[in-house]
Amino acid sequence: MKSIQIVFIGLLLFLFSNQVSAQKAKTEKVTFKVYGNCPMCKSRMETACDAKGIKMAEWDVDTKIMTVVFNPAKITLEQIHQLIADSGHDTDLKKANDAVYKNLPDCCLYREKPNTHHD
Repeated sequence: MKSIQIVFIGLLLFLFSNQVSAQKAKTEKVTFKVYGNCPMCKSRMETACDAKGIKMAEWDVDTKIMTVVFNPAKITLEQIHQLIADSGHDTDLKKANDAVYKNLPDCCLYREKPNTHHD
């Protein structure tokens, strides 16, 4: 009887440890529009996403699409949009503060000069 209990406890510990590992590895991949013009914009946006819980962030200059892989237990999608907006770039959900936007280099002012580097 004691050996059955030990096997049962071992099995429970094994199952529990696998479940905890699966929860830690859970990530989501999302895409959304972010406005910008050039490789400097790309660098700024991707650097803004260098935060706890974000595994990968990549912005495509031509399509204006940001792809982010993140752990929703550590950071929310809304927080990611806010990080990008705080860097001066509008997203589908958040608008950058006008003062921050106006401090971007002239070539990055996508509201006034869209597609500056791709005409």
